[in-house]
Order: sequence, then structure tokens, then C-alpha cells
Amino acid sequence: MTRSDGYLLDNRQTEAAERFDAFAALFDPTTFRHLEGFGIGPGWRCWEVGAGGTSVVSWLAKKVGPTGKVVATDIDISHLAPAARPPVEVRVHDVGAHEPPGEGFDLVHARLVLVHVPDRERALRSMLKALRPGGRLLIEDADPALQPLTCPDEYGPDQQLANRLRTGFRQLLADRGADLAYGRTLPRLLREAGLRGVEANAYFPVASPACAALESATIRQVRDQLVAAGLATDADIDRHLTNVASGTMDLATAPLISAWGRRA
Repeated sequence: MTRSDGYLLDNRQTEAAERFDAFAALFDPTTFRHLEGFGIGPGWRCWEVGAGGTSVVSWLAKKVGPTGKVVATDIDISHLAPAARPPVEVRVHDVGAHEPPGEGFDLVHARLVLVHVPDRERALRSMLKALRPGGRLLIEDADPALQPLTCPDEYGPDQQLANRLRTGFRQLLADRGADLAYGRTLPRLLREAGLRGVEANAYFPVASPACAALESATIRQVRDQLVAAGLATDADIDRHLTNVASGTMDLATAPLISAWGRRA
């Protein structure tokens, strides 16, 4: 992901790998279904923006084969090293500040990236510029404001605590420039950018082990910031992490909105 000086979920923190694994378990099936629908195959040239982990990059590499190419970029590529072999090229890159790493791509994909990028308009222009005529753009981003709760079924004090911590987490994100209602704007933004055949849908996991793993890693990663901002106490966080580990809570994520279209 692209990170400003105030970026909350730094890839260099120890919990980042846990979050990447949880994202893969939660969202890879949805992402892969969309990409399969584009007809991706041997020889395709793909740009994976803000790749973070390796799950999508490795899947793309298998699909495009030795005659294709996958350019995987991120501001921090420390977790991408295992994928850095042909047909994958790994580059340090800030999508909101740098020119695209080439043009003529058949596919450009970004998942859970733009919501955190300060200059989202420039980032979108860069991704569009990188596409060949007829190339496909798939952007997938969260919309925490659309469904702001960790526990949609708020029936007791443990669920209330979980939702209070989620509110604090959302405040930390907003304070650092994240657009918590960005996901819902994607279809309009792609149409206004001139893409053809724009469609979108949303995926909203409500309860799964991966939801719990993501919640635990996220809260541990932002623990110090929540306490420093007066949004929670250490006792609150310890209690919530114990509740999550118990496996008895139905924990949800923000909806992932996927929007796609093709360049004219």
C-alpha cells in the first residue's frame, strides 16, 4: 500500500504479514473470480498495484505464464521478495506520486490501496494511463462508512466494546487522510474516467476465522495509537483480544467493493 507519513498500517510492523494472510483468505476468491471473468491467460501483462503480500501476485504469475509479465509494486516490498522471479518483477513504487511502471498493460489491479492514498485522483490517472486500449482495470476497496461495525449483531457488552474499538480505529484512519466512503464512489469514478462496461459488486464477510485473525492483528497493530489518542485503554484492548481469541464472536469486515471496466 502507499503510505504517507501518517499511514497507520505500516507494512514493516510485525502484524502486517498476519493481515496479508487474512486478506488473502477473505478476499482472494472474490478477486480471482473477477480476474477469471476477464479471460486472463498466457501472455498477459499485468500491474499489481500496492501488492503488499504475494497471494495475488503468485496467482497472476501462474495465469500469465512465462510469456507474460506481472509487475508488482509497493512502497515497501519487503513481503514481496518470495515472488520476485520471472515472470514477476518487483519494484518500489508510490502510485500516488510516481509515473506508472510502464504502459500497455492488459490488466491493472489494486486491492485495499486507494482508500489510503493521499492523492487518489493522481493514482487513478496513473493506473488508467498504464492500460492498453481494451485493457482491464479492477479496483477493490473497502467502504467502512457503509458498514462501520465489527459486530453487526450488537447484543451484549463484548460486542459493544468491539464496536467502540472499531469506531476508534476508523477515527485513526480518517485522521490520517483515509476516505472511509471511497469504495462506493468507484463505479462513478471509473465511468467518469471514460472506462467502458463499468460494473461493480460488494463482498461482506460477517463471520469467519479469517475475520477474527484480521481483527486481532489490526487491533494489536494500532494498539498504541488507540491508547495514545484516548480512544481505548490497555484493559479494553486486552479484554477485546481475549474475546476475539475465544472464537465466540461474530466479527465482520467492512464491505469490499469491486469495480471494473475496460479502457476504450
